[in-house]
Amino acid sequence: MNDPVCMMEVDERSPFKSSYNGKVYVFCSAVCKQSFDKNPAPYVK
Repeated sequence: MNDPVCMMEVDERSPFKSSYNGKVYVFCSAVCKQSFDKNPAPYVK
């Protein structure tokens, strides 16, 4: 899986996750998760 913010490859067991429109997104860090949580729309294809 890729972090939708920085596009880094991330293990699906990462503790940094968010749900948006019924899909779970995984992040490499708390910083990327926070960026996504503030405004997810630009990161979702």
